[in-house]
Amino acid sequence: MLASKSDSQLEISLAEPGRFVSQTGPVPTEVPLGYARIRIRRIGVCGTDIHAFHGRQPFFDYPRILGHELGAEILELNGDSDLKPGQLVAVEPYLNNPNSPASLRGKSNCCEELQVLGIHTDGGMRREIIVPIDKLHAGKSATADQLALVEMLCIGAHAVDRAEVKPNDYAVVLGAGPIGMSVLQFLKTKTDQATIADLDTSRLEFCRDGLGVPRTLTIDPAVELERGLRDLGGGNLPSIIFDVTGNPGSMARCFENIGHGGTIVFVGLFQGDVTFNDPNFHRRETTLKSSRNATPDTFTSVIEAIESKTVDTSPWITHQMNLADVPTQFEPTITSAGMRKAVIQLDD
Repeated sequence: MLASKSDSQLEISLAEPGRFVSQTGPVPTEVPLGYARIRIRRIGVCGTDIHAFHGRQPFFDYPRILGHELGAEILELNGDSDLKPGQLVAVEPYLNNPNSPASLRGKSNCCEELQVLGIHTDGGMRREIIVPIDKLHAGKSATADQLALVEMLCIGAHAVDRAEVKPNDYAVVLGAGPIGMSVLQFLKTKTDQATIADLDTSRLEFCRDGLGVPRTLTIDPAVELERGLRDLGGGNLPSIIFDVTGNPGSMARCFENIGHGGTIVFVGLFQGDVTFNDPNFHRRETTLKSSRNATPDTFTSVIEAIESKTVDTSPWITHQMNLADVPTQFEPTITSAGMRKAVIQLDD
């Protein structure tokens, strides 16, 4: 059924790098079996969105309606579910084929046919969308703002799960952007030696004061990173490194800065190849892993962690803007001093 003119809604589309446009699109009028119609309440601005804005996002085509970190309200359900209209939910934006080999092994986060809302297919920068019911994760007390943070926090939680952290691990996060800090929030629940390193001292100050992690390392390009890592580790190199920078140089250096028998987890990515010296890799018996997205169980556990206050979301959101203002306010917001996390509001 085609939507009439009265059934239109505002959409914000990234027409090309550096340029958002306001446009009118149809409001969903039919809900297929197994799907839900939801009202977007909050949208978290992700590093992926920022990379897309700057033309640096892999697997991306223009134009695209961004928005995959979504806090929403259920409007209508078509199918059996314990969920109810009116509930607030976090949206799992990973649209997978449930019959793919990866999905059947419980790896829906890296399904061969994966389509991510706001990246491979149009996302949530509009009032209403249709999504599969099984991609909705309800909270009991979480606010719309908190639910918009869930997907970002899931990226960090999944990376920590991938690393299989032990209490005695000296584990370092390279990169103190939002994803790096989300890794840190869950890493500190696993080991007292959780450490974060970055070039930006203000980000490290936030990690100490806002996230309660005293072990920080300021990266000095003029000084070998190994020296600082050994100083913090009592002479030892880390047993786990999470590289969240997406910087090829940083990622390549991980192979020289990981302790023998250690694990490297690449959370960030870039458009290119990572190479390493094979004898060094074998000598250390290094384990190399990637971490992509998150699994459904992670969404459940992260919402529980927020609602139990195991994870404190209060320091995160520093900037807000309304959906209609995105074309003019997006760039000034993401370049604002002190910006940690921006959220787009859709309440009206």
